[in-house]
Amino acid sequence: MTVVYIAIAAALLALTVWNLWTERDWRKQCTAAMVAVPLLLRVLMIK
Repeated sequence: MTVVYIAIAAALLALTVWNLWTERDWRKQCTAAMVAVPLLLRVLMIK
């Protein structure tokens, strides 16, 4: 079950980072960065 959780979090992290790099509006980039940090911590299993 943990592997599935990590896989889902990693997929969401990849999509968020892709959106971060392709977005031109700086406000949306900041939002994507704020979403990516907790996802990265969840993928690395850091509380």
